[in-house]
Amino acid sequence: MSNRDTVIRSLHDLGLAAWFGGSLMGAVGLNGATAEAKDPTERLRLSSNGWARWTPVQVAAIGAHAVGGAGLILSNRKRVAAQPGAGSLTAVKLILTVATAGVSAYAGVLGSRLKKHQSEGTVGTTEPAPGASAELEQAQKQLKLVQWTLPALTGVLLVMGAIQGEQQRGAAGLLDLGPGELARAAVQAVRKAA
Repeated sequence: MSNRDTVIRSLHDLGLAAWFGGSLMGAVGLNGATAEAKDPTERLRLSSNGWARWTPVQVAAIGAHAVGGAGLILSNRKRVAAQPGAGSLTAVKLILTVATAGVSAYAGVLGSRLKKHQSEGTVGTTEPAPGASAELEQAQKQLKLVQWTLPALTGVLLVMGAIQGEQQRGAAGLLDLGPGELARAAVQAVRKAA
C-alpha cells in the first residue's frame, strides 16, 4: 500500500496556483487592459465579462484547493498533531484560506456592483471617472484594494504550503545513517527531549 498523496497534493497545489495566478492576471492584465478601451463606457463591460468568464474556473480552483487541503490534513493528522509547529501552522493556514475565500467572494460582490454601472464611463475598472455615481466610485475604490489583496493573500498561502512541505522532510542527514546509527540517534533525541 502506498503512502503517497499525489492526487490530493496536486489538487491542493494546482487549485492554489490557479487561484493566485488568476487573481494576479486579472488585476494586472484584465483590469489594466480594459482601461485602454477607447470608449470609456466599454471599460466596465469588458472587465465584467472577463471576470464572469473566470469566475467558474476560480470557484473550481478554490474547491480543488479546499478538497486537497482537507485531504492533506486528514492524511497527515498524526504528524500535524505531534510535530512541533505543524498544528499551529496548519490552523493559521486554514483560517487564512477561509478568509481569502471570503475576500474572493467579496470581490465578486463588488464586481456585480460595478456591472450595474457599466453604462457609466470610467477611467479604468478600479478608477472612477469625474462625475461617477457615488455607488460606482465607492465600489471601485474598494475593488482597487481587494484586487491586490487577493494575490497577496494567496501568495502567503503558497509560502505557507512550502513551509509545510519543508516540515515533512526528515532531519538533514538522518536518511544517510545506517539502521544502527539511526536507532542511536533516535534514542539520543528521546533522552534529550525527556
